[in-house]
Amino acid sequence: MTVSAQQLAKELEIFGLDCDESLTEKLAELCVQYEQDVEGMVSELLAYTTTKKDCLTSETLNSFEREVLSKRVLRVPRHSASKDSGHAGARDIVSIQELIEAEEEDETLLNSYATPSKGSQKRAVTTPETPLTKRRVSTRSPHQLLSPSSFSPSATPSQKYNSRNNRGEVVTSFGSAQGVSWSGRGGAGIISLKVLGCPESLTGSYKFMFQKLPDIREVLTCKIEELGSELKEHYKIEAFTPVLLPAQEPVTLLGKIGCDSNGKLNNKSVILEGDREHSSGAQVPVDLSELKEYSLFPGQVVVMEGINTTGRKFVATKLYEGVPLPFYQPTEEDGDFEQNMVLVACGPYTTSDSITYDPLLDLITTINHDRPDVCILFGPFLDAKHEQVENCLLTSPFEDVFKQCLRTIIEGTRSSGSHLVFVPSLRDVHHEPVYPQPPFSYSDLPHEDKKRVQFVSEPCSLSINGVVFGLTSTDLLFHMGAEEISSSSGTSDRFSRILKHILAQRSFYPLYPPQEDMAIDYENFYAHAQLPVTPDVLIIPSELRYFVKDILGCVCVNPGRLTKGQVGGTYGRLYIRRQTTDGEERQSPCVAAQVVRI
Repeated sequence: MTVSAQQLAKELEIFGLDCDESLTEKLAELCVQYEQDVEGMVSELLAYTTTKKDCLTSETLNSFEREVLSKRVLRVPRHSASKDSGHAGARDIVSIQELIEAEEEDETLLNSYATPSKGSQKRAVTTPETPLTKRRVSTRSPHQLLSPSSFSPSATPSQKYNSRNNRGEVVTSFGSAQGVSWSGRGGAGIISLKVLGCPESLTGSYKFMFQKLPDIREVLTCKIEELGSELKEHYKIEAFTPVLLPAQEPVTLLGKIGCDSNGKLNNKSVILEGDREHSSGAQVPVDLSELKEYSLFPGQVVVMEGINTTGRKFVATKLYEGVPLPFYQPTEEDGDFEQNMVLVACGPYTTSDSITYDPLLDLITTINHDRPDVCILFGPFLDAKHEQVENCLLTSPFEDVFKQCLRTIIEGTRSSGSHLVFVPSLRDVHHEPVYPQPPFSYSDLPHEDKKRVQFVSEPCSLSINGVVFGLTSTDLLFHMGAEEISSSSGTSDRFSRILKHILAQRSFYPLYPPQEDMAIDYENFYAHAQLPVTPDVLIIPSELRYFVKDILGCVCVNPGRLTKGQVGGTYGRLYIRRQTTDGEERQSPCVAAQVVRI
């Protein structure tokens, strides 16, 4: 578009406006800068001077540019119609930021071919959220990265959450946590993250819904035989007896606990399903009246001693305790012995009455402030049980909302340098709802973040500088707590009993049959959901009350969920330091742990 000062002078004379040559030259530059033709520019200028009742002076022209022309850039972006039709309509801060960046890139390209003339420099477009800086900052504020209004028509913040007055309150502690300053080194320390497999880790998606009943039976039978072999060796048992064999003397049986009906297990409905080698899978009812203490659940592999006089009912007199796996033995590849801070949090990351993800943004602020060495974040990131998801009120695909959350976390914590570990959940509405669950796939991960971001499966065992974390987002405490029966003369609580079962059964999900909402692929369950070693720390988030417990040398942490309905929830933080192994008695690498309100 070519606009000359002579053309502008002639057009101004038609309306009786005379001006100096310097003003017409300035006006010609504004035409080129703001892509205006002669008639349009003169018409707008005439309307402005008539409204303001001003003469055409240099000050008037500057005011006209500032109040009229510069605002046209934000109101009508020149790329909106031609370059990206997806930006049409209402705009939020993210879309405006993207348009501004696109214009800055085009301007840089044009300036590389042209010699800028005095007074023709393009004005920088700024907004309160994107102030003018000398250089482009790669890490934007999390509030700019996450725009709930772009995927929900009713993105109203939760009043109950924002009005809470107990943020930062420590609700439970473990170890030497009193007076500890909770801060890590971010990306300054040497962190070695390694997923331990049993025998190998799950790294990608797989075909499911193709399993056959014989395959399930084979997996369950193998579990009985493996644990039976370990118990036999540990307790020096000579031999196991078939479950249906009548005997007048005490016998020892190996089998799996089951229920004689479809109802809930109780002390009158317990059956023992024998193994394939000794009992050919036969079942026998169990009388628990002679046992002083017991804790049983469906699917538990047990060794019992008792009398089976008729072969039709087994009267148990002794129940052998399960035997956990040994702990992991670190190698030289597992990093140094420095103390590291680990932060753990479990979704949902937004309250049930809002989709604004305010708790997630508060968690990112905490990460940037405390700079933990490793952050372990459990799903769900977009909860299938959220009201707006269940009622189909979101205007964007689930995958897009999840990616926006992921981008917010990754870019929002970049300044902290913390390593991020993402664990999926069966409640993640966009992800494959099968157990074990493959890791998230995120092809848009920036190259600069690839070294500090890791996606793992659900469940998994993760070594952090030689300290093994058992990670699962499934609410196993709730599932097993609803099925377990017990009789105890001591003071053991239900949480401790269930945690002992998990370690002794050597499985992330020893319950069988599983809860109705659990879709388990048993071939992959056998390959990827078993404990390779007894973890040093077991992170087991649950709807039930938070806790930190030392169970058989393993520190078990329920950090709670980041949100509880319409109110804020809790997260966990730990200090770990790998101890030297010089023949001394093992010491827990978990130095201190706390559960804190968001």
